Amino acid sequence: MAEHARLRVLVAHPSADLYGSDLQLVESVAALTAAGCSVTVTLPGEGPLTARLAAAGATVVVLPVPVLRKSLLRPRGALTLVRSVLTSSPPAWRLLRGTAADVVYVNTVTLPAWLPLCRLARVPVLVHVHEAETDLPRWQRWVLNAPLLLAHRVVVNSHAAAEALLGAVPRLARRTRVVHNGVAGPPEAPSAPARSDGPARLVLVGRLAPRKGSDVAVEATALLRARGVDVELQLCGTVFPGYEWFEEQLRDRAARPDLAGHVHLAGYTSPTWPALAAADVVLVPSRAEPFGNVAVEGQLALRPVVASAVQGLREIVTDGVTGRSVPADDPAALADAVHQLLTDPGSADHLARAGNRSALERFGLQRYRDAIVAQVVGTAGPGRGQDPTV
Repeated sequence: MAEHARLRVLVAHPSADLYGSDLQLVESVAALTAAGCSVTVTLPGEGPLTARLAAAGATVVVLPVPVLRKSLLRPRGALTLVRSVLTSSPPAWRLLRGTAADVVYVNTVTLPAWLPLCRLARVPVLVHVHEAETDLPRWQRWVLNAPLLLAHRVVVNSHAAAEALLGAVPRLARRTRVVHNGVAGPPEAPSAPARSDGPARLVLVGRLAPRKGSDVAVEATALLRARGVDVELQLCGTVFPGYEWFEEQLRDRAARPDLAGHVHLAGYTSPTWPALAAADVVLVPSRAEPFGNVAVEGQLALRPVVASAVQGLREIVTDGVTGRSVPADDPAALADAVHQLLTDPGSADHLARAGNRSALERFGLQRYRDAIVAQVVGTAGPGRGQDPTV
């Protein structure tokens, strides 16, 4: 398909890993190249994402640029950010001009340096927001999101993310669109969990981070074992640089007598389908989650999902209908929901099948790909396609 063969898209992304927003980028790139676009992606370094993007048809360019972290939202951090932006701007400008991009697609709110460059070069820019920061002071949320006023269009991955964004910068309302993530299913048709006499396996896939609730899952596992429920927990993921202390805390807690040998830190795991297929229950105990690809993946794997009732997860899991939804940061509530599923296999199977049907219907890849192409082409302007949402 060469519907938009003349459209040149430059994509900026802050990571070369393969977690939720990284995998979503692969789907966006695949959609654009399938529509005939020429796509160049810039990453801050080499990583497992590089090969996936190349396989999707993109040209990958390594270009270190500053990524906006919470530490940079403080006065001292702001000076570091300004220096980094000034240093990285010339090579970014050369890439922008060298690709002759018709539109720039910035796949995060944490790469603000691209927006003034695009405005200066008079290149339309779309920002795809995968964040929904609500735990920052109001002024920091404004600083984080205000650069989006330079974007021509903003795409958010959930209504919760839109609410968080517009709560910080209301003026973005007219240029903001909601496009739920599209999530690929397992390579083979999933089957229900096999019953065994061994411990029930709980699986959490995602960064080891406080916001992902890894520690909540560990404490819930301890509570279940204290009740005499034979369970083990597998944590699949690694930490962001600077959060090594959190992994150490998890390991120290897992080594205590009540949990020793029953919590496994599997490290970076890709593909994740074998881990999900081995699960009896998939946990998504995030304290904050703009969308929650892992919740959808758990549903697509035909597993009962227990997720926190926060932000985008509430748009995926409806309690008692497509899974179990529990209060965030509440190990006892998480343990109660898991216990109920393990003691009532019929209910667990019913929720898993209902969740699977919902995921296939609402978060399919083709729906997502069509929507992303429409948004990018619409951002590029007249003569490059029409945006059906306008």
